[in-house]
Amino acid sequence: MPKGIIETVVARHRKDRTRLLDIVRDVREELGRITPEDTALIAASLGVSTIEVEGVVTFYHFFGNEAAGTYAVYLNTNIVAAMKGSTAIKAVFEKAAGVPFGNVTPDGRIGLHETSCIGMNDQEPSAIINGTIFTRLTPAKAKALVTAMEAGKDIRKLAVPLGDGANASKVVRSMVHNNIRRKGPVLFAPFRSGSALKKAASLSPEDVIAEVKRANLLGRGGAGFPTGLKWEFCRREKGQPHYVVCNADEGEPGTFKDRVILTEMPHLLFEGMALAGYAIGASEGVLYLRGEYAYLKPHLEKVLAGMRRKKWLGTGIAGKRGFTFDIAVMLGAGAYICGEESALIESAQGNRGEPRDRPPFPVQNGYFGKPTTVNNVETLCAAARILAKGADWFKTLGTPRSAGTKVLSVSGDCKKPGVYEVPFGLSVASLLAMAGGGDARAVQVGGPSGACIPRAQFERAIAFEDLATGGSVIVFGPERDLFEVVRNFMDFFVEESCGWCTPCRVGNVLLKRELEKIMAGKGTVRDLEEIEAWGKMIKATSRCGLGQTSPNPILTTLQNFREMYMAKVDAGRAFISEFDLEEAIRPAVAVTGQKPAGHAAEADHE
Repeated sequence: MPKGIIETVVARHRKDRTRLLDIVRDVREELGRITPEDTALIAASLGVSTIEVEGVVTFYHFFGNEAAGTYAVYLNTNIVAAMKGSTAIKAVFEKAAGVPFGNVTPDGRIGLHETSCIGMNDQEPSAIINGTIFTRLTPAKAKALVTAMEAGKDIRKLAVPLGDGANASKVVRSMVHNNIRRKGPVLFAPFRSGSALKKAASLSPEDVIAEVKRANLLGRGGAGFPTGLKWEFCRREKGQPHYVVCNADEGEPGTFKDRVILTEMPHLLFEGMALAGYAIGASEGVLYLRGEYAYLKPHLEKVLAGMRRKKWLGTGIAGKRGFTFDIAVMLGAGAYICGEESALIESAQGNRGEPRDRPPFPVQNGYFGKPTTVNNVETLCAAARILAKGADWFKTLGTPRSAGTKVLSVSGDCKKPGVYEVPFGLSVASLLAMAGGGDARAVQVGGPSGACIPRAQFERAIAFEDLATGGSVIVFGPERDLFEVVRNFMDFFVEESCGWCTPCRVGNVLLKRELEKIMAGKGTVRDLEEIEAWGKMIKATSRCGLGQTSPNPILTTLQNFREMYMAKVDAGRAFISEFDLEEAIRPAVAVTGQKPAGHAAEADHE
């Protein structure tokens, strides 16, 4: 039976090796798990080695050889979820299901799994069950969900009430809310479909690139590379065909603004992809959608179908001969590292999402080894708006260096968590006032890979020349234990390292151990010195952006909240043993009923 199912699934995907993630996903859904035997059958059906398939199966969070359960519950455990009560939700799930997290009930019906940020920080605690999103969970809701799963009910019908906007449509039917708190003129202003494409069609590809360059559009993913320059480099490359890849793998904890854009403004994004294709000479584009947002795929496919009917995609776009472009949506499967552009490309080709060595860069050797521009969701939307309204208009927004607006995902200890589109140059203090987080002790700007800043720095500007961010802003109130925040972030990086390079694979584990030693009151000033030295080494020698930023939670808090660390260490001692003799001998004492000789002597002395 498994052989027949696997052959059917592989045939459905035209025996295309590059669709391996889709094949593995479908087989897992059909069979409930993927055994080593299943892996071998998939490999034989595709004509590839078993190790290739095994590598993909074991790499991604939502795959693996273990059974996930008929109902696979993935509970978010990031720091904001914990702040909003996910620990209590976890306990209720475990008690009601009768198994701890990391296990499946004996009858195979319910599997309890932990996962990192699922893009719902503004409505925690949250979970994904069989691809359906559940937000604002309470102990009562968690118990009711277990009861419903035990009764075999359709989990999709339990996700009520529905959210706002397109979330409430027949296609999406999600209880997710957009929480758009502030609309700006670039991303969330009214948009007339086709306006950007008509303008692009009236220009040459070189003129489109020139307009984007003149607007000074910097990449919104956080790195800030000039978008027009990237397109120009890609267009000049001689290899054919060229490709446009949209990075919608929004995996940085605390970031959810792309999810809202994909829900409410997908047409703006797709026009941005099409004009990018026109600019670089590409006729094909790929939207790489993170696996946690799989519920949006039917919605996106419907929008794409509508654009094809209106001739905004396909051949002869906007009536221009030779303007041909179309878009395919590809799903990830849970891997933070795939937010790095070369790892994303590998994943989109059906491989493990491991970063490539650079150079060559994607504009030279990208998707299937061809010239490729990889751009963030927000970047492509901004490009479409620039073509529609002009570079001069765009440059009136923001700062001279950071033109335009930035969409921010604000969550944590604030009264109005959600999405804010603000002009670049806005101070952190002004953002906190909008969101109702004015009493914050600290703010994490840019997610765990960014910087944790204290109140003394709240007048700093959100801009590439000061605080650059991909969009995550997490607010921590005056009573929050920042050590717990840092430990949560380091847990995340340890888990998400792809394991390729030693500095990241080993270094982050060592940093976490040193952090926990300090938190336990066993650290010294020497430990702080070692942490700083190791952190700098990991940043300097890691292969990709994950390792180059993973020490930031410790390093930025050590820099900006040093008094917190100093209060934990004994400045007068050079060494404090981590070995607890009492704890080590406790089992032996319990079994023998005897105390060690040293303890007996102490008793006699007393």
